[in-house]
Amino acid sequence: MKKDRYIFPAIFDYADDGISIEFPDLPDCLPCAHSDEEAVSNTKEAMALHLYSMEQDGDQIPEPTPVTKLQPQRNQAVVLVDVWMPVYRSAIENKAVKKTLTIPKWLNDLAEQEKVNFSQILQEALKQNLGISNR
Repeated sequence: MKKDRYIFPAIFDYADDGISIEFPDLPDCLPCAHSDEEAVSNTKEAMALHLYSMEQDGDQIPEPTPVTKLQPQRNQAVVLVDVWMPVYRSAIENKAVKKTLTIPKWLNDLAEQEKVNFSQILQEALKQNLGISNR
């Protein structure tokens, strides 16, 4: 079941060349950064994208490990990362996708002459064809 909010611990590993981040519960999610501010931002985005992908694939999302069970090393810090998924889901699902299509030259010429917005017309036609009200 999709949740609106996820909170997972991340381990920030500080080195001379930047910060590498790992999630004990999301092993393939490995953002990095050069500053704490960038690390927090990158970590939230990476976690949200990773969780969205898991949701889409039907993968089971694990329960987060309690922070008290983690034992960071001297150059590491445990940071709780909180993401509000509706914002990320909406951004991903409403992202514009470029499509290449073919129409007769005479139709293209006439449409350009009339200053037709091809993207808007295609969207309206697809929605009508699919029986979708405004989305």
